[in-house]
Formats: sequence, C-alpha cells, structure tokens
Amino acid sequence: MIRFRPTATVIGFLLCLSLTGINPPPASADNPFSGLSARLVAEGFAAEQVQALYDDPGSVFETEGVALFFVHSEGRLNYGQFAAPEAIERARRYMARHSDALAAAETAHGVPSEVITGILLVETRLGTYTGNRRVLSTLSTMAALSDPAVRQRFWEQIPPERRISSDRFAAKADAKSAWAYEELKAFLRFTAREGIDPLTVPGSYAGAMGICQFMPSNALRLALDGDGDGRVDLFNHTDAIASVGNYLRHHRWRPGMARDQRYRVILRYNYSKPYAETILNIADQLGG
Repeated sequence: MIRFRPTATVIGFLLCLSLTGINPPPASADNPFSGLSARLVAEGFAAEQVQALYDDPGSVFETEGVALFFVHSEGRLNYGQFAAPEAIERARRYMARHSDALAAAETAHGVPSEVITGILLVETRLGTYTGNRRVLSTLSTMAALSDPAVRQRFWEQIPPERRISSDRFAAKADAKSAWAYEELKAFLRFTAREGIDPLTVPGSYAGAMGICQFMPSNALRLALDGDGDGRVDLFNHTDAIASVGNYLRHHRWRPGMARDQRYRVILRYNYSKPYAETILNIADQLGG
C-alpha cells in the first residue's frame, strides 16, 4: 500500500525554481538516471529532491518490466476469464460490499455500477492485483531511453529471443520515452499534491497505478476524493470508484447511451476492442 507523508516533506516535487545549482552529469552505465535528473531540474523540479529520489536504492533501472512494452500484445490476453461465472460472482459480491460508493458515483457521473465494477474487475481483479513494480522506476527507465547510452544499455539487457528489430525498437523507444517523461512529471506532481512518497507507489509494467489503474496524467486531472477525507488515494476503493465514474463522464459518457456509444467511451479507458467488448459483456451479466 502507498505511504503518505505530510505535504511539507514532499512539496519540493512541485514545480519550483531550483536554487541549489546541482547539475547532474550525463548518463552513464553506472548512473542511468543522471541525464533524466538534469532534465527534471531544468524544468523546475527541486534539484535536491530529484537527487534524493534517484540516490535511493528503490530507484532501479527496470529493464524486465519496461521490456514488456516492446513485446506486449493485447491480442494475447485472455479476456474471457473475467466474464466467467466465478468472476461475475466475485463482482456481484463487490457491488454489494461497495454499494454506497457505486451508487454515489452513478448519481454524480451517470455511469452504472456494473460498468465501473466491470472495469475494476478487468483492471485489477477488483483491487486484488495492482501491480508489483514501482511506478517511479518504470516511468524513469522508459523516459531515460531518450539518452543513446541508456537505450543501448537497455537493449543489451533484453534477452535476444525477446527482442524486436532494432529499427522498430528505436522508433518505439523514441515515442515511449517522450510519453513516459510527461507521465513521470505528472507522477511527481500528483504525489507531491497528495502527500505521497513517490518511492512507495506500486503499479503495472506501464506505470498505471491504483485499483483503477490510472496513468499519472489522468490521476492528476481526473482522480477524485470519493470518501471526503481530503486526499486522493487510488488504492482506496471509494476514491477509485469515484475516479472511474469521473473519467468516463469526462469522455462523454451519458445515461441512456446506445451500446455502440458506450463501447466508444470505454475505448477511451483502454484502446482495445476486446477490452471494451469484455466490459460491456460483464456489465450485461451484472445488470441482468
């Protein structure tokens, strides 16, 4: 579970002018995050805080998890498991256990309880599996691939039988490193805002976090404090339920939509046709 700290101790991750003058050296084999640290400091993150993050033993170069980005295929996932009778029964029990939070989300955002429950079932098995990799390490490793030396180190650590072509790898690394850098900045802002120690947040191989598996940019913009305790904790069921409802409403979910319209909105949560079909199938069973 994530660990909260008083806001004053993590506020340094908010955008602010760095006065310390720390200038990290270029990335090297021994320090793959030094170039990334320099970029963050240049954009206004406090240098002492950035250095403390990457000096921590918990900040690791996450080759194994990030490599999945270059071999992962949505088509290989077994979505049928989530619509099986035992999974549907677990989802029904979940709906009963969290009926108040689901009803509140449906009232506020117009999203049926069974749709929110279906998403949480597929994303994290209703919160029972939220990932076992540190979001900070995942996003930092991916963002650091913009550096040629770091990219070469990463490539050499992937077993040859799992590699794609070098040209495809280079193109994908360019795109993913730019995307991950923006997500990393959002992650640091989100954890600072909520008073969370960024070193303690677990997530998926892509850096998605919480019961609802929000990427940090979505957490920063669309996650909600569902239980009214004054903070957003995506590992809290009530906050996660409210956040899913808000996300779908933001992407134009409206009560009474036709099935094809609901399908298109769910694609905004995860652009996978089997995923969207599975969510609607689960919702049909739960609603019935």
